[in-house]
Amino acid sequence: MKRIKQTAAIFGVILLVGLYLATLVFALIDHPKTLELLKISIGFTILIPVLLWICLAMYRYLKERNNQ
Repeated sequence: MKRIKQTAAIFGVILLVGLYLATLVFALIDHPKTLELLKISIGFTILIPVLLWICLAMYRYLKERNNQ
């Protein structure tokens, strides 16, 4: 189980770093579509950690529930 959590954490870090870089690039590029892409990138930068936290909380809850 520890290996799965480590892999998920590394994947999450890589995804977030990619989103941060994309947000920076979209903020610096002057193109008609970049404002829309910037908004999407910022939204996912907020949404992905929240979803990961919810999944982790659900996993802990279900694990404790099955142990009882």
